[in-house]
Amino acid sequence: MKKFVIQSIMLLSFSLYAISQLAAQTPKYIIEKTPPEGFDVAKNDIPHGTVSTITYPSKTVGTDRRATVYTPPGYSRNKKYPVLYLLHGIGGDEKEWLNGGHPEIILDNLYAQGKVVPMIIVMPNGRAMKNDSAEGNIFAPDKVEAFATFEKDLLNDLIPYIEKNYPVKKNRENRAIAGLSMGGGQTLNFGFANMDKFAWMGAFSAAPNTKQPKELLPDPKQAKKMKLIWISCGDQDGLIGNSTRTSDYLKENGIPHILRLTPGGVHDFKEWKDNLYRFSQLIFKPVAPEIIEAYNANR
Repeated sequence: MKKFVIQSIMLLSFSLYAISQLAAQTPKYIIEKTPPEGFDVAKNDIPHGTVSTITYPSKTVGTDRRATVYTPPGYSRNKKYPVLYLLHGIGGDEKEWLNGGHPEIILDNLYAQGKVVPMIIVMPNGRAMKNDSAEGNIFAPDKVEAFATFEKDLLNDLIPYIEKNYPVKKNRENRAIAGLSMGGGQTLNFGFANMDKFAWMGAFSAAPNTKQPKELLPDPKQAKKMKLIWISCGDQDGLIGNSTRTSDYLKENGIPHILRLTPGGVHDFKEWKDNLYRFSQLIFKPVAPEIIEAYNANR
């Protein structure tokens, strides 16, 4: 009997040890390989947010400018919301995300599942010039320069307009910036240059307008104040080097961040919708270290 008890205790101890080892090796956060089917398909049986076009005065450009604004389901002027500024690519405008990526559908579906913090999304025209349409030679020097000029328009004109006319939280912890391609480069350039204004950034397939790492972030330790740095790109995208060189620099300097290289991903809205689906679920709430570890271990 005594021998049986000892053997039972030993077996129980071994089992508990095995379970603890398995638990230690099992990631606490499971990365979805792809978004679920229908994540970007409109559903009739859930609450919907509202999309509107606004016009704001720009002292930077010297004219009135347009932006698209998404307010979440259940939006109320009696509540305060964080804001995501979502930027387009070199051939787009304030409607590009709406037409190609449908953030209003993606976010509506995520709200219905309780996976995102209620937020306002502002989709501006990132080409800060009087004729800001994506026509003619979109690579003309004055049009490319206008994407850099947009930093002043964003900080001095658009954000103050949004904060005056919408019930938003006005600190850096409640401001995020993200964008695709040229907008991804703007995100990194503006985000790191204005860490007193933004605590969350998401660069999706950043374009060659992205500054070189040491120019982008001369004092790397300052980036430790960021709540989340998300960098993503398809692994078949010819522009992948803009993302990996930035990530390498951050890694060398001990800056926590996520680098997601999508298997088979290219420079298109399939990639950017995937990025928005994931990024939007992480912002404006605590990001556990294991989430960052899981994403980086998964690439």
